[in-house]
Amino acid sequence: MNHHISRRTALLTTGALLGLAGAPVAMAAGPPLDKLTVAGWSKPISEITHLLAEPDKGFFKANGIDLAYVSGAGGGDAIRNILTGQADVAFTDPGSLFTALDKGEKLRAIYDIYPQNVFSVVSLKSSNIKRPADLKGKKIGVYSLSSGTRQNLLVLLHQAGLAESDVTIVVTGLLNFAPLLQGQVDATAATDTGLLVGRRKGVGDVDVMEVRDYLNVSSDLFVVREPVYQQKKAVLRRFLKAYRDSAAWMIANPEEAATLAVKHAIDGSDRAINLEVIRLRNAATVSETTRRSGLGAFDLDSLQKAADAYRKLGLIEREIKVSAVVGADLLPPK
Repeated sequence: MNHHISRRTALLTTGALLGLAGAPVAMAAGPPLDKLTVAGWSKPISEITHLLAEPDKGFFKANGIDLAYVSGAGGGDAIRNILTGQADVAFTDPGSLFTALDKGEKLRAIYDIYPQNVFSVVSLKSSNIKRPADLKGKKIGVYSLSSGTRQNLLVLLHQAGLAESDVTIVVTGLLNFAPLLQGQVDATAATDTGLLVGRRKGVGDVDVMEVRDYLNVSSDLFVVREPVYQQKKAVLRRFLKAYRDSAAWMIANPEEAATLAVKHAIDGSDRAINLEVIRLRNAATVSETTRRSGLGAFDLDSLQKAADAYRKLGLIEREIKVSAVVGADLLPPK
């Protein structure tokens, strides 16, 4: 997750390994912790407080995991970081996963982090951009070229029969609403938390096109390389158990999470905004599928429809059989 107190608001830089649990610590009367590094799509921002609060809460240590986090500038960055060995698990969007699979990478999705689509394209009322077709010829901001904001923008464009070449994409990073207000872009791709912060900072009356109205697919997944999936199942199962515990804690305790975000998130100085961001992200964590089967459960039909749509829209070339690239067997029992 990055700056600007929002989920996609903080996608400026890659890198910066952040050890969340400190130096590896031997468990009392037991083996040492297994080091596991998550490659994020962003910097350590408030919406992933349940990961950042590990020194205080110890969900991962309790499951034998020494957790670390690598920042990124989009879901594509997260996947690159696992492909290059900088991390074990990618926190990435389905579009970036489909793109990597289309290029022949051997990857496996192991947990559905946010089963709700949180992306949108936002414009000022004065621009009169009401539908995807109105984006033709316009300048549109995205967090980065490897981010879910770009992937989901392309979905909207294709709904109107438009290609990326029909618009001018501008990388705005964490300042995506400032360029909109200053007239540097006509619209900007964002997420629910990004829009929340933009409104708190005075973006004013805007028109919002929700991508879920056109393609309602998960926003983020945990993804690993196929060899990691095959060789580290026991560690990954413990990691997913710890992650589910941490997500359930943040859903049940948003007030406590908002307070800890002040301490741990780089965008967390305003506790009130932290709380709003955390509540939005908590809402994106649950769905009818997770209510039946537990947090992290996959809706394979939805993901398959998304993969098929990406191919139909020309965003990928290969046919992807989602059931063959999902490792739901690692999910903890409900």
